[in-house]
Amino acid sequence: MSAKAFPTTARAVIVGGGVMGCGLAYHLAHEGWRDVVLLEKAELTSGSTWHAAGQITHSTSSYGLGKCVDYNIGLYAGGLEAETGVSVTWHGCGSFRLAYTDDEMDWLRHTMSVGRALGFPIDLVGPEEIRRHHPFYNLEGVQGALYTPEDGHADPSGVTQALAAGARAQGARIIRRCRATNIKQMENGEWLVETEQGAISCEHVVNAGGTYARQMGEWSGLQLPMTSMTHHYFVTDTVPEFKDYDDLPVIRDDRLVSGYIRMEQKSGLIGIYEKENPNTVWIDHCPWEAENELFEPDYDRIMPWLENALDRMPIFAELGIKREVHGAISHPPDGNPLIGPAPGVTNYWCCCGTQIGIGWGPGLTRELARWMVHGAADISMREFDPRRFGDYADKDWQVIKAKEDYCLRHEIPFPHFNRLAGRPVKPSPLYDRLKEAGAVFEEVYGHERSRWFARDGVAQQDHYSFCRNEVHDIVGAEVAAVRGGVGIMDITAFTKIEVTGATAADALQRLVANRLPRKDGGIILTHLLNRRGRIEIEVTVIRLAEDRYYLVCAAFFEQRLLDHLAQNGGAGLDVVNRSTGWAALALQGPRSRDVLSQVTDAALDNSGFRWLSAQQITIAGHDVLALRLSYAGELGWELHGPAGAMLDVYDALWTAGADHGIANYGSFAMNAMRMEKGFKGAGELTNEVTLPEADVMRFVNLEAGDFIGREATIASQRAARDGTMPWVCAYLSIEADGKADGHGGEAVMRNGRVVGSTSSVAYGHSVGSVLAFAYIKPEAAAAGTALEVVVMNEARKAVVLGEAAYDPQNLLPRTDG
Repeated sequence: MSAKAFPTTARAVIVGGGVMGCGLAYHLAHEGWRDVVLLEKAELTSGSTWHAAGQITHSTSSYGLGKCVDYNIGLYAGGLEAETGVSVTWHGCGSFRLAYTDDEMDWLRHTMSVGRALGFPIDLVGPEEIRRHHPFYNLEGVQGALYTPEDGHADPSGVTQALAAGARAQGARIIRRCRATNIKQMENGEWLVETEQGAISCEHVVNAGGTYARQMGEWSGLQLPMTSMTHHYFVTDTVPEFKDYDDLPVIRDDRLVSGYIRMEQKSGLIGIYEKENPNTVWIDHCPWEAENELFEPDYDRIMPWLENALDRMPIFAELGIKREVHGAISHPPDGNPLIGPAPGVTNYWCCCGTQIGIGWGPGLTRELARWMVHGAADISMREFDPRRFGDYADKDWQVIKAKEDYCLRHEIPFPHFNRLAGRPVKPSPLYDRLKEAGAVFEEVYGHERSRWFARDGVAQQDHYSFCRNEVHDIVGAEVAAVRGGVGIMDITAFTKIEVTGATAADALQRLVANRLPRKDGGIILTHLLNRRGRIEIEVTVIRLAEDRYYLVCAAFFEQRLLDHLAQNGGAGLDVVNRSTGWAALALQGPRSRDVLSQVTDAALDNSGFRWLSAQQITIAGHDVLALRLSYAGELGWELHGPAGAMLDVYDALWTAGADHGIANYGSFAMNAMRMEKGFKGAGELTNEVTLPEADVMRFVNLEAGDFIGREATIASQRAARDGTMPWVCAYLSIEADGKADGHGGEAVMRNGRVVGSTSSVAYGHSVGSVLAFAYIKPEAAAAGTALEVVVMNEARKAVVLGEAAYDPQNLLPRTDG
């Protein structure tokens, strides 16, 4: 039989034959795309995949990632092998994640709450139960562990070969020993993949290049942030004590080993992520000739943790090491893979930057396949979207952040954990002033934003806990300052886009689900959707003139908004990104008019400056765009203008506010206040849900035009009426215990049965209640319904609210004067 001719066209070309590339080929074919070609420069699984340890665990407090790993475990435990006939060598041995400290125990309790929502087999156990399953581990100092009995490990090569076999069986083509040499977009919008064997034109191209992915991106002018870090694991000589055991649970010892220990046949396997002096390789270029590349072990670097491992597993102490694996793995700046569209281009998809390919890969590639084929994934992709980084993520910064991420692999993932390396990136004009005032900052899309302001002797640094700590009362004081007087916040981090042109109104109306403002200065809140009717972005639209609009949304969505406008706006649209060149302030509270009136001549009463309108006003000699709206739910304004003007504006407002008790406030207080007002945020408005499911139809006008996603929105409305809608966003009040309030992802129960999970949780200081949004079954979402929310592994009474906990009639923002 003659060799099959090299293809010249395909619907999709995937470059890279590790677990990510083969996983995507498998899932694209199963979603209906069979004209798929995968190219691998060497053999399948070469690169990072072949030297992976191959473990997977249900122990995750990420709700979306939890859905992925549950799918993967089911796939490895039988589904994939039964489908393809290719062995994945699954060991369903279970695992324990150990806790030595109170904080670690709290981490496990929160993970239990999320695991309950996901229906995982998961339990919090004491040392006696650990010992029953694993008699050899030194449990001195261990308080407890998370036991996940369906966890295990698989053969990475077997998994990848099985995925490849499944893809081939559905019609996908895999070509080995064929290195891609260039990827470029042609004038017709299609991609040309040049290879050693010929060129292939395709509608979609996928970068699944592993340690080559960053340099492959450069072919197409893309900056894909990731850095290759090296990781060790060791296989001991045969362990005599293992002769009577078929398998033992994996032990994850984050504190002392900073890694994992397991049984590998009749030997021991020790994996270590050292917490200092991490090692980078191939910063500029991963050699194309590398296939099954390993590095000499660096015992000096990992010795403290290796010694701890031998202390924890004393039966290893006198054994030799028969295999040393020291290989490179891609680390993005924040540790999460790059799964989704590349920034600024069309139909170039990232499937790379995955440091735990066997544990995460198939589930994530299934979601990417759904995104490519159907227009949206079925889990929230916010934490994986490659567009979460901007052009600030240059190579030097990538290396700094990858080293930081490596050292944090086995640290406690506290809520609001603040990664400080490489900061500040994009400080606002107010950064130094606010820092002097006690600000503790967070980074959002490169911007520095105040979280809270240190006072009363509390150190100006992050204070971490799964429970309430000293920051709780400080945030309460900031909320009280806004609610009772006036507060000011630097909101420069918001994405700020100006859209102009003769076609601007028509183009925007095709994109937004609400009717555009009909008068200059009008403001609407609206949503951009994908073709499945799922929510892409919530955006505020201000009409500056008939042919000029100003769009504001969360910082994270800057590139997503730019891409949405570029790809769907049509010709003749002029888009100017003011996100960095402009700054912004929020002035909020019942005394905000009193303060603002001292620094501007503009009329600020309801007749002169109506609610939900915008005007140019002058403050401290600077023209700024004033928007009368309030995320805090108070009388207030946002002030937007050139970055060079905003420090003068802030100083003028601060001086004018001195007699009114003006106070700085940060994002923690802002979040608490939006929860009190029942305002949905990024945790609720995701690519998983339609507008009816998110319960935001009050911001929708179906008669405004044939916007993208309109028919899907109508279908979702119909499902709501028919009782077939899968879930709806409900607003809950949860009984407070004074210790812990929750962090999102917790199980929501009704009559002992799980009916959904929380998406956002915060304490409402103004109303004395824990408040949450939760996606739950519609039959459990009626106002007044009694529920329970599992917070820190304990069920709390909760009730569905029918209106905002604070100012339910929304009278305060409209106050006249």
